[in-house]
Amino acid sequence: SLPAKLINGGIAGLIGVTCVFPIDLAKTRLQNQQNGQRMYTSMSDCLIKTIRSEGYFGMYRGAAVNLTLVTPEKAIKLAANDFFRHHLSKDGKKLTLMREMLAGCGAGTCQVIVTTPMEMLKIQLQDAGRIAAQKKLMAAQAQVSSSSAVGAAEPVMETRTTATQITRELLRSKGIAGLYKGLGATLLRDVPFSIVYFPLFANLNKLGQKDPNVKAPFYVSFLSGCVAGSTAAVAVNPCDVIKTRLQSLQRGVNEDTYSGILDCTKKIWQKEGPMAFLKGAYCRALVIAPLFGIAQVVYFIGIAEFLLDMLPKHRA
Repeated sequence: SLPAKLINGGIAGLIGVTCVFPIDLAKTRLQNQQNGQRMYTSMSDCLIKTIRSEGYFGMYRGAAVNLTLVTPEKAIKLAANDFFRHHLSKDGKKLTLMREMLAGCGAGTCQVIVTTPMEMLKIQLQDAGRIAAQKKLMAAQAQVSSSSAVGAAEPVMETRTTATQITRELLRSKGIAGLYKGLGATLLRDVPFSIVYFPLFANLNKLGQKDPNVKAPFYVSFLSGCVAGSTAAVAVNPCDVIKTRLQSLQRGVNEDTYSGILDCTKKIWQKEGPMAFLKGAYCRALVIAPLFGIAQVVYFIGIAEFLLDMLPKHRA
């Protein structure tokens, strides 16, 4: 049933995000830093420096908005894919690869309604620590170079903002369109991702089914979700880099600003080289693999069906 699909998708998203959010934070910070202003050399370096400067919970900055909106996002994505697959199948016959890709395309298009504002708010909170650390470093360097000057430089203090404050400011200054900045880039990432992910998962999962009418074992669904998720994540990583850059409202010292997808692509290619489009690719693969592996296990086990079945018994 549709309610069960939505509940399953939501539970899967909550579990997955809680497990992998620190890696997602590292991905955002690695993708946003530009040549000449690099604060981190790798994922581990980013996480270590984040813990030292912001504490353990610094790795979960932006997690609240992610956990709040990931439930409808994952629910829409998984339920929409099932919906399109059902309506594209003819008399219960096996879907062709093209129809599987079309169903994935529909799922990816539907989810951006929630994904775009969620990513927009999450990125601001995740990247705030990097920008603050960069400003502190620049201030320290300036203080050393001007040590002969009278008086000491004022320390740079980070002003922490919340998702609610950012939302209010965007709605006040730009209206609802402010929350949907980077919509085109989000579509450019999520539609191809779903086109690759869902058919690949479905076909890998079928390999573990002894009988077409019996579900594959949970570990097959988990591994299929991991492999399909990481493959699709790396495939669309260039689009994810562009989306992250476009949705960042705050910039570090001497970092470029972008007017759109083409301008962003051109500047990254010219100033940072083609390899810049793979920034954070391994982090994204590490995030997406367990996230979708867990999501598919929860979704296919059908925790929601169990909970919904228990309600009448409990009332009785």
